[in-house]
Amino acid sequence: MAGLAGRLARALPDYLRTGAWAISRRFGSSCAPLVIVQGVVLSEAGVLLAVRVEPRGWELPGGNLEAGENEEAALLREVREETGIEISVGPLVGEYQRSGFLPHMARVYRCRPVGGVIAPSLETPRVRWWNLEGIPDTLFPWCRQPLRDALDRLEKPVVRHQHQGVSDVIASVRIDLRMRLSDDRAA
Repeated sequence: MAGLAGRLARALPDYLRTGAWAISRRFGSSCAPLVIVQGVVLSEAGVLLAVRVEPRGWELPGGNLEAGENEEAALLREVREETGIEISVGPLVGEYQRSGFLPHMARVYRCRPVGGVIAPSLETPRVRWWNLEGIPDTLFPWCRQPLRDALDRLEKPVVRHQHQGVSDVIASVRIDLRMRLSDDRAA
């Protein structure tokens, strides 16, 4: 299926796959606690955001650490793979302990670009610099606080608890559908 019909037809299988993954992470006995790294990449152009394949919505670039990889190396690799941008990793903004739908720890760093050219990937079909006064409504809710914290340039890293409850799941489905309907162009 092509176009809008195809994008919408893929929504339900994508939601089921994401839900199954979250359930297996939450209740799997052999799963180690999930820790991800994310970067708030800031430049004179604004903040760098990416749209993932599922769920679709703007978010901070980053991802999982590979075996034996430290956080800085993982963040350098993930941002380059997802956006095409080379970064310098700055200070830790905070640790965001997320409970609820998909429990995990997000360690978020303030970063700056040092090279590269924006290049979407199979994992992130849209990448863009956003003016700080024009952050998209389709930015996932759990990315808003780390972005605010990074912009506040706090003296020391924060530790925050973010519960991803039913309202966040519903918000992410709404964002995902808006993105699918707009072919990932919704702001």
